[in-house]
Amino acid sequence: MDRAVEYEAVIGLEVHAELETRSKMFCACPVVDVTQAEPNSAVCPVCAGMPGVLPVVNRRAVEYALRVALALECEIAPMSLFARKNYFYPDLPKGYQISQYDQPLARNGRLIISTPTGERAISIRRVHLEEDTGKLTHVHENGGSYSLLDLNRAGVPLLEIVSEPHLTSAEEVRAYAVALRSILRYVGANSGDMQKGVLRIEPNVSVRLRGDKELGVRTEIKNLNSFRALERAVAHEVARQIELLRRGEPVFQETRGWDEVREVTFTQRRKETEDDYRYFPEPDLPPLEISREWIEEVRRSLPELPYVKRQRFQREYALNTYEIDLLIEDRFVADFFEDVIRSAPQVSPHAVANWMIGEVFSLLNQTGVLLEESHLSPEGLAALLTMVQRQEINQSTAKNVLAEMFISGKSPEKIVSEQGLAQISDETVIQEWVEDVLQAYPREVAAYWEGKEGLRQWFFGQVMRAAQGKANPQVVHQVLQRQLEQRRKAKG
Repeated sequence: MDRAVEYEAVIGLEVHAELETRSKMFCACPVVDVTQAEPNSAVCPVCAGMPGVLPVVNRRAVEYALRVALALECEIAPMSLFARKNYFYPDLPKGYQISQYDQPLARNGRLIISTPTGERAISIRRVHLEEDTGKLTHVHENGGSYSLLDLNRAGVPLLEIVSEPHLTSAEEVRAYAVALRSILRYVGANSGDMQKGVLRIEPNVSVRLRGDKELGVRTEIKNLNSFRALERAVAHEVARQIELLRRGEPVFQETRGWDEVREVTFTQRRKETEDDYRYFPEPDLPPLEISREWIEEVRRSLPELPYVKRQRFQREYALNTYEIDLLIEDRFVADFFEDVIRSAPQVSPHAVANWMIGEVFSLLNQTGVLLEESHLSPEGLAALLTMVQRQEINQSTAKNVLAEMFISGKSPEKIVSEQGLAQISDETVIQEWVEDVLQAYPREVAAYWEGKEGLRQWFFGQVMRAAQGKANPQVVHQVLQRQLEQRRKAKG
């Protein structure tokens, strides 16, 4: 086939988000961290699929699902049905999964994403409730292999969010996933901790000749749990399918996995169809009825959502897109930022954003803690930035003070007082330091006069070292420049 023929990708996403409830979807078993809890320590006859047991719907899970669906501007069904989705895997103890099929909780929503060419609204096909499966751990040792089954996760409330196939590139897929994760976290439905598997993404990928209306054969990539893996897996799968079509070979409808080491997708099984699952209504659960009053109550409880917050930050604070995206990704961080601004009105929003994105985020990355887990308060950071604004301390000192505040929770005023870190702006004192440095390095001074202008910054560093970082940098620059010129004229 002519390699000049252009293909386009058509991609839809299925996202599975575990809901932040204390108990499971259909029983009273606690939801535990499967990476920490003793295996099979949170299991009862209901989630273990024993005969004769009856499921009961978790009201809080339904409320979280409504929060997400409303945040995605979906139409909420006044009545939805649960169904049995039959398939037989070792991690599914009942031999079927309770899910929703032809009458889901919500339909016809949208999610606005940012792309290099502007904003796009991606349609949401459906949002529905179901239960999670157990967890298999595959062990290979002594020349053999076996699998261990942990049912702690079986029955955990799961929300599935299915987009229309409106995404066209790996970059758009990543933008969609980032935006959706942000909404899930904002409304409190999901922690967004992808490494723990509480948010899993499954892209459905196909390609077709550019301009065609008919969809190509799709493949599904299972259980991707990082943005990096998602973007790379989709990019690889699009390229793989295009190469197959160019060689005149078929693309099979199948489920594929992602090999993180080799960075390739691989066949897991041929994709099941809806008929294979043999859906039928769950006989042990009545229809799920949602009153208009409940919907409006949940709608009123929603926080300001990321898309709205982005527009407001642009309008009120004149920040650039990069700054806004980093600040609003986490609701606590966004609120913290605005609390700092309210506590330090004389400090520009841009300066606050720079300190948050630079120094504060750096401390969070170094320590591995969340901002809400640190000892840093908005009022404390506002006080620190106010001290910098008033030239009571310089930037270098402020960074050291911030690190101490982050650990101890002390106020910046107390740290500066206890450690004698107040900035020195007295020209007489600074002039003595400058003269001492210039007298100590006569050869460097001579080299500077001969044209090595870069030495002026080196002199500055020596003066700041002599001042133990406490000198006012602006005054040091002024005095240093004046002294160098005076010595040049004196030399003749």
